[in-house]
Amino acid sequence: MGLRTLAIVQAGGAGSRMDVLTRERAKPALPFAGTHALVDFPLSSLVASGVTDVWVSVQYQSSTLDTYLAGGRPWDLDRTHGGFRRITPEQGSGPAQDDGFSHGNADGLFRLRDEILAFDPDVLLVLSADHVFSADLRPMVSRHLERGAECTVLTAEVGVREAVHNMVVHADAEGLVSAVDYKPSSTRTGTVAVEIFLYEPAVLVAELERLRVLLHQGAKEHGDTGLGDFGEHLLPALVDRGRVYADPLPGYWRDVGRPKAYLQAHRDLLAGRVDVFDHPLRPVLAPSIPDPPAWFDDEARVSGSMVGPGSRVRGTVRRSVLGPRVEVGSGAVVEDSVLLGDVVVEAGASVRTAVVDEGSRVGRGASVGAAPAGTLLTDEAITLVGRDSRVGGGRVVEAGGRLEPGTTV
Repeated sequence: MGLRTLAIVQAGGAGSRMDVLTRERAKPALPFAGTHALVDFPLSSLVASGVTDVWVSVQYQSSTLDTYLAGGRPWDLDRTHGGFRRITPEQGSGPAQDDGFSHGNADGLFRLRDEILAFDPDVLLVLSADHVFSADLRPMVSRHLERGAECTVLTAEVGVREAVHNMVVHADAEGLVSAVDYKPSSTRTGTVAVEIFLYEPAVLVAELERLRVLLHQGAKEHGDTGLGDFGEHLLPALVDRGRVYADPLPGYWRDVGRPKAYLQAHRDLLAGRVDVFDHPLRPVLAPSIPDPPAWFDDEARVSGSMVGPGSRVRGTVRRSVLGPRVEVGSGAVVEDSVLLGDVVVEAGASVRTAVVDEGSRVGRGASVGAAPAGTLLTDEAITLVGRDSRVGGGRVVEAGGRLEPGTTV
């Protein structure tokens, strides 16, 4: 009998750090590189790794993902037996701690414990859906089993300023993890968990149930187990058991759950530092976009940029990524920005160091955002324009401004 592997992609968080861009969409539905969504990366890597039983757990704005996921069809996961399964919160399905929305990714796994045990996998893979990466996970699965690991944490190296936003991992030369620090105030190491975990299922469920008994008395809300996110209680408890290992994830990886990281990942893409699309044997799969190729007027000036299908450019685009069906008018300038689908920048307008959401329009001669004063990019320097917003002709949206979806200024 072959190895029985189950993957759970956790796509349920509210994504509050992305501010106006996730008011009306699940964060995993957020576009990347013009023609993809963040959820494409874990699903594509799993399929390329031969994992065919994939559950996608969604709870926030799930309708914004449903059409896109299409029952797993774009990733060849629509099967008669096994394959794709979408999991949403339920009411009346069991005791209070199993009902409704989960309170963190460890809490989310606890609510699926019975179904995990019923599936009876040899290995359980758990992945987040707000990271940019591409990986063949089969070597990691093999090492996980060879070591007899109860948990394998895949890791990446980042700068110490970025590391404080993640779970910092301390391991020896053989990969044995001695400690984890969840979003520390400071750190001297940049080794962080990439939120791809391999678990021994029976140990995972037993530890979740043990921790729930210890923690639920201190839970702040009705139905909350107190388990929270992986790094708060689950991983430290597993580390104390002495069989958690770290395994480096090869290639590019970035958590794009904050505006700075999201724009920086697009900067990396344009600078050739992102290798996720460079692997013919594990392509990043996504639903097809039926639009024709982009069109450029004779006066268009485009440099260091990516322009999505169906877009029409008459103005200047520099170091930017344009999604499908974007229009840039004559004399307009788009620089160091990400414009999602169906955005219109009218003649003479400018958009700089900004992310402009779908369906928005920047009026003639308007100005949105500005180039940052220094070289260090911050969340506060990036201008965010929510979906279906309207910036009137000649109006100014200052650098770092936030327009809620549907705003008219």
